[in-house]
Amino acid sequence: TSSGVFLLQMGWGDLGAFGEPSKETPNLDQMAAEGMLFLDFYTANPLCSPSRAALLTGRLPVRNGFYTTNGHARNAYTPQDIVGGIPDSELLLPELLKKAGYINKIIGKWHLGHRPQFHPLKHGFDEWFGSPNCHFGPYDNRERPNIPVYRDWEMIGRYYEDFKIDLKTGEANLTQLYLQEALDFISKQQASQQPFFLYWAIDATHAPVYASKQFLGTSQRGLYGDAVREIDDSVGKILNHLQQLGISENTFVFFTSDNGAALISAPKQGGSNGPFLCGKQTTFEGGMREPAIAWWPGHIPAGGVSHQLGNVMDLFSTSLSLAGLQPPSDRQIDGIDLLPVILQGKLIDRPIFYYRGNELMAVRAGLYKAHYWTWSNSWEEHSKGIDFCPGQSVSGVTTHTQEEHTYLPLLFHLGRDPGEKFPLSFASEEYQRAVEHISGLVQQHKATLVPGQPQLNVCDQAVMNWSPPGCEKLGKCLKAPESDPKKCSWPH
Repeated sequence: TSSGVFLLQMGWGDLGAFGEPSKETPNLDQMAAEGMLFLDFYTANPLCSPSRAALLTGRLPVRNGFYTTNGHARNAYTPQDIVGGIPDSELLLPELLKKAGYINKIIGKWHLGHRPQFHPLKHGFDEWFGSPNCHFGPYDNRERPNIPVYRDWEMIGRYYEDFKIDLKTGEANLTQLYLQEALDFISKQQASQQPFFLYWAIDATHAPVYASKQFLGTSQRGLYGDAVREIDDSVGKILNHLQQLGISENTFVFFTSDNGAALISAPKQGGSNGPFLCGKQTTFEGGMREPAIAWWPGHIPAGGVSHQLGNVMDLFSTSLSLAGLQPPSDRQIDGIDLLPVILQGKLIDRPIFYYRGNELMAVRAGLYKAHYWTWSNSWEEHSKGIDFCPGQSVSGVTTHTQEEHTYLPLLFHLGRDPGEKFPLSFASEEYQRAVEHISGLVQQHKATLVPGQPQLNVCDQAVMNWSPPGCEKLGKCLKAPESDPKKCSWPH
């Protein structure tokens, strides 16, 4: 069985199947109608890089090193000047799938470190078309280099130079390039009868949002909606391609996101997190509950809806299971195999841990969610107009100072109150029962937790994308400044 994982930055409320009012995602809605919708599916972190590290290792970012200890409960990621990346000691899904003869490709954003030792082809991927970072820029190539785009081992150009993104109109044809790469890769593997793993990690819905010409201005939702429509169209074409090649019944496909919609870019470039509180960067539901659809014709009963608590780390364990492989036994794996859920409708009892950097902020068990810490962002940042919960302030919940609730967690019943607006009364029997149960899970979790070496503490301008492999051929090498390592600053 081949498998494909689609990962991009989108909110729970961005798809028609999840109730988005303009109903502009017919292909994803069709995918949901033919497959299984997961309504309680989470990412491992409210930010891109740690979530992607968790997906590919099956481990929480606090275990795989994708966190910082430079400040308490800080969201850290992999900007150009980051020194760290995915450690060699971590075993990635593509490395393990190779043992079962899989050919593995990543299309789009890698985001697990951009220095040579962190290259995706050194960590199990056979092919890459995309970029180590997001499409931020344009930069001046003196203070900051423009981000490179790679084909396999070498860069083939840079964003804003060879891969244009018009910041005025939002026009860029990158999603079309990523789509064509996916279709060609699938055709090639089908022709050689080779099982494959495709990680389609596109980023059109990440600010600065972009779409290609034929989609610009076609959505009721502005440019963000145009980008969503183009992604929806692309997913439709990929699924259709699998069907036309006659391999859809041998291909497991999963669509989800690496974090909630970034409301800081709202309303123009921000998506929707539906009824949930806040967005990207926070451990409220809007930051970590994601749209998720499993599709496997002939295996997954059509029109299924699951309330299984799922996590992107489960895609690691589930993909290994599909390939007939066992997860590594020499390390703690946080993902679970979802095949019994998907194929037999089972429900597996497991908690969801909501981390922000090095702190366990909240835990969900069943329908209850206990917050041990609350924080959206600091008053200082908030006063600069950086707002992760615009229009959604909940007194005592969306706090602008880090509030500890270790002894009396804030407890919500997410069935009755998905928006986390009504904390249960501390005095109620329901509160005491649920908190006692969750506290036991937290003690168990913390007792066995061995944090990994933090990878996101040190920044150095000399390690930016000055002269990536292949730059000489293109005449695109830039002169790096002297090395000057510093502690990275993570304001939220």
